[in-house]
Amino acid sequence: MESNADWGSRGGLPQAFLTPGISSFSEFLKGFAPDYLPGGRVLPAGTSVSGNDIAPHGTTIVAITFPGGVLLAGDRRATMGNFIAQRDIQKVFPADEFSAVGIAGSAGLAVEVVRLFQLELEHYEKIEGVTLSTDGKANRLATMIRGNLAMAMQGLAVVPLFAGYDEETGQGRIFSYDVTGGMYEEHDFYSVGSGSMFARGALKKLYRPDFTAEDAAVAAVQALYDAADDDSATGGPDLFRKIFPVVAVVTDEGYRRLPDEELSTLVEGIMDARRVVPDGPRSPLR
Repeated sequence: MESNADWGSRGGLPQAFLTPGISSFSEFLKGFAPDYLPGGRVLPAGTSVSGNDIAPHGTTIVAITFPGGVLLAGDRRATMGNFIAQRDIQKVFPADEFSAVGIAGSAGLAVEVVRLFQLELEHYEKIEGVTLSTDGKANRLATMIRGNLAMAMQGLAVVPLFAGYDEETGQGRIFSYDVTGGMYEEHDFYSVGSGSMFARGALKKLYRPDFTAEDAAVAAVQALYDAADDDSATGGPDLFRKIFPVVAVVTDEGYRRLPDEELSTLVEGIMDARRVVPDGPRSPLR
């Protein structure tokens, strides 16, 4: 194995880059430069901290399936202890053409994990000549989360939510994770993050199996609004600064992030309705 010090000393790439390897980029990196992995860093000995206090923390993400696809949405607030660290952070990203990933937890590490996951999927496709199945993508992400366990135990946990369009079944699928890399397939809808219990409660009342993509977007924004109403770490729509949730739809046509112009109309409609009924739409009692 060659160390980073070998870089440039031979006037070219180290031998590891020129040797036919495995289809997993993160496994390659683990052997060549493990300190480049998000979970490869070690905090100083004896350090005991809360990740919430030393680094921005991402909060609520929701996912909803609908016939022919899946939707993933996240609020824009990052907190650091009692402070609002950022008002327009992005927590929902494309993983590849037919999948998306949302992040909650330690924001800096989570963004690194997402970038590595994007590279992992692209690397696999280039080496193998085919794309990973939806199950394969979800499993790869679980492996990467497992690699972050040491950091998670020191308060820097990454909790993603993965959603993809399964090309084999023509359906949208949702996968959640715990900090140890445990993977769970969820059905219909799910949420993660500090406001997840409030968002999930809202979705429990709003979800319908015959949703259109637009219906799912409305339900997701309603759920995030309810989460922001009860969880200080979740940010609501900011009409004055024009900061709206990130909402992404994945169907057989691929990944699409809803533009702010489209979301603005949707959010303003919800806000108008909330002026009349502040707690949002009500489900039938029976």
